[in-house]
Amino acid sequence: MLHTSFRHVVLDVETTGLSPRRGHRIIEIGAIVIEEGRPAGEFCSLIKVDRTIPLEVQQIHGITDEMLAGEPGAEEVLPRLYAFLGDGVIVAHNARFDLGFLRHEFARLSLPLRNRSLCTLEMSRRLYPRLPDHKLDTVYRHLFGEIGGDVRRHRALDDAWMAARIWMEIQRHISR
Repeated sequence: MLHTSFRHVVLDVETTGLSPRRGHRIIEIGAIVIEEGRPAGEFCSLIKVDRTIPLEVQQIHGITDEMLAGEPGAEEVLPRLYAFLGDGVIVAHNARFDLGFLRHEFARLSLPLRNRSLCTLEMSRRLYPRLPDHKLDTVYRHLFGEIGGDVRRHRALDDAWMAARIWMEIQRHISR
């Protein structure tokens, strides 16, 4: 059996806005399990919420209210995500944002979030200080070249995959 310290879950969320304290909600979650340095599973779901997605936010991620119609609600999706996370270390690019929303959503369902976490944004700032910025796209291009045309930017699963590749590359860099 694999020791849990080798299990990381790289995740990304898409939301209705920037602040869970202002009532904004998670509307999409994508997560990739990394075990022993390799992808070992994924989780992805849209989440129907009782809040309209502002047009300026729709223009960022492309998720519309119509796309959420018929999708499961947070009460169904988040317990499944909670089980998927297990006791793995959560990794995210700008973890403060993603974990802020995740903590808020889990608290609504009385699910404690005790997982350790790591931030590829903070790591990339230390490892690649000369980049013009440390956005997910910039760090990805620095490490791997162009982003493939089939990647849907600002969609949770595709962003989670990009962050997972960055995480795995950072791990290779650190272990040299």
